[in-house]
Amino acid sequence: MSRFAEVLERLAATIASRRGAEAKASYTAQLLADPARAAKKLGEEAVETVIAALGSDKDALAAESADLIYHWLVVLAAAGVSLDDVAARLEAREGTSGLDEKAGRK
Repeated sequence: MSRFAEVLERLAATIASRRGAEAKASYTAQLLADPARAAKKLGEEAVETVIAALGSDKDALAAESADLIYHWLVVLAAAGVSLDDVAARLEAREGTSGLDEKAGRK
């Protein structure tokens, strides 16, 4: 397993463990309790990642990407979507042209 995959799995497990935790003590618990807030934060982090990608600072892009991935995982957890659910969608698209896949969406 790649280092990234291992970190992603650990982070997803940590996020899952915060469900139902005291919101005063956990930012993740606050976001899990308010999926709309979590989704808005994901959007903010996506914009910040785009801005960083347009710059030439690799460290800033890595940092913003980490924030984006964390918030993405929180949104998935809040919605009850697992990494395996996402992996299944990715696997279903393997070997398909991105243009063909996009054209086949309803």
